[in-house]
Formats: sequence, C-alpha cells, structure tokens
Amino acid sequence: MSSNLCLSIVPTPIGNLNDITYRAIQVLKDSDIILCEDTRISKRLLDKYSIDKPLYSYHIHNEHKVVEKYIQYIISGKKVSLISDAGTPGISDPGYLIIRESIKKNIEIDCLPGPTAFVPALINSGISSDKFVFEGFLPKKKGRMSRIEFLKEEKRSIIIYESPHRIKRLIEELKAVFGGQRLVSISRELSKIHQENIRGTLDEVDKNLESKNIKGEVILIINGV
Repeated sequence: MSSNLCLSIVPTPIGNLNDITYRAIQVLKDSDIILCEDTRISKRLLDKYSIDKPLYSYHIHNEHKVVEKYIQYIISGKKVSLISDAGTPGISDPGYLIIRESIKKNIEIDCLPGPTAFVPALINSGISSDKFVFEGFLPKKKGRMSRIEFLKEEKRSIIIYESPHRIKRLIEELKAVFGGQRLVSISRELSKIHQENIRGTLDEVDKNLESKNIKGEVILIINGV
C-alpha cells in the first residue's frame, strides 16, 4: 500500500474563530473531503476562511457505520481531513475509531497541533499543572458516584468536562465525597466574549453558582490531594 496515504487530524478553534493555524487552513484547503461532527457548525469556519470543500458527517452516532467508507476514500487516493465542532478530534470527540482503523490499513496519521479546551482551563485555574489526569465526561448515571469516589484520593490535578445543566449537580456530588474545602476552578466559553472563570473551594463555588445561569460547555479543574 502506498505510504503517501494519510488521514489529517485538524484541530479547530474552541470558540474564537481566529484561533486557527495557517497550516490548519492550508491542510483543509488541500483536502478533497472534510469529515466533521455538525456540517452547519463547520461550514461557518470554512466560510470564514474561504474553504470550499465537501463536508461529510462523522459523529458519535454514525461513526461505526461510516468509518469503513471513509477509510476506502483514503485508500482510493483522496485527501481526507477530520475536524470536530471545536478543539482536537479524539479528545472527548470522535476520532479514535477512524484513527485506529487507518493504522490497521497502514494509513499515516498526521495530527496537527492546535486548540484543546482543557489546556487554557488548566493553566488559568491557578491549580498545579505539573501533573494532571484527564477524565473527560463522567458517566451520566451508572458508575458516576463510584468514579467520583475513585478520584477522591487522586494526587494529580483532575480535569473534568461537564454540560452546563449538570454542573451544579456535579459540584454537590463532589462536595459530598471530597468535602467542601477542595480547591476547584470552573471555566466556560473560553476564548469567547462571555469567557468566565470561577475559582475557590467547592463550598465557595457552589454558593457562587446559585445566582448564575451557566451556559456553554464547562471545564472543571480540581486540586489533587
């Protein structure tokens, strides 16, 4: 199989559309097709940079059904790039499956460096960034509390993604297991006009959230033991 077969993984801005590299724009312009989660969201980015390429849906609900079709596109010689709605594909977004299958077919993976939401959230939290563990999204129901119990004695800083309508519940759950004095930092809408960081103990953050209507995906940084 030709060694020049390649799948490009292209990070996209987490909010501010100006946060994209020159190389990412060039790779997308050179692509024959671009795989994305939501074509409507991705089209806004492509339109901004005058990138006129076909967008194909590739998301958590269809990836198992369509992955082989897109692998065959690459084998046929097409230049295929994968993007997500925001950030780097594969980090709490689709990407792992098509990358794994590409490697099995001796297709090279070219992952460009670029935005990932938890990095600015961790750096601006004021919590140690020397060592950390990335948890992504916790289970919604089954296994949720047992996972929180497991993290109670984690010595590294802990990174958790959460939806806005569950963040208050999560803070209450963490208080019940970690106690109210553990330091945390909440970041939301990073790089956007309504960017916000809420820092303090779990007790303080819980009180702060009482008067807020949180919108946008939330990144939570928790101080390790």
